[in-house]
Order: sequence, then C-alpha cells, then structure tokens
Amino acid sequence: MEKSKQPRKQRKARYNAPLHIRHKFMSASLSDELRAKYEKRSFPLRKGDTVTVMRGDNRGKAGKVRTIDLKREKITVEGVVVARSDLSEVPRPVHPSNVMITKLELKDKLRETALSR
Repeated sequence: MEKSKQPRKQRKARYNAPLHIRHKFMSASLSDELRAKYEKRSFPLRKGDTVTVMRGDNRGKAGKVRTIDLKREKITVEGVVVARSDLSEVPRPVHPSNVMITKLELKDKLRETALSR
C-alpha cells in the first residue's frame, strides 16, 4: 500500500489494489471467544463464516456469509435483506468492518494454518 497520509492517495491505493491485497481489506473482527482461542483480533472473511451485524439497521442479526464482493468491498449475509418497492426482497450489501465473526469455516487446511500463525 501507499505510504502517503493524503486521503486522496489512500483512496486511490485501495481502489487500484490487486485482488490478493483486497482480500485483506475484507477482514472482520473476531468474537471474544475466537479472539481468546486464536489470539488474533481480526481475520479475513470467507463464504460460509457465521457473522453478526454490529452496525446499521440490521444490528444484531446473525447469519452465514453468502457472497464476498472484492471489487465493491461488500459482503452479503443470510437474513440481511432490504425490501424493494414491488415487495421482493434482495440481499443488502454490508461492509466487513460492520460485522463480527462468531464462527469460522475451517474446511480448508490453509486457513487453519493461517490462524495458527
């Protein structure tokens, strides 16, 4: 990332970052139990993780991560929806900083080794 303090350059660096760097932007804080278990404060989100929304209109709702959009830096969570004018419901995008991970999806061995680092 850029070392500049200027917000303009900070935003530009985030916008132009490659996907392997953007993956780190998609980190969320861990719950107190996970924080004590893994001795980490935050960890990158992945599809299948169970999260709780901490900010906004959907505060308190919990669900699994459905999708992760690296381009827009948003995630969608099961149960977090917004109603359209025709009364159909669509998933509401949430920024990863506004959620807390309560359960990790640990099917991948690489992810387990990243937690133990």
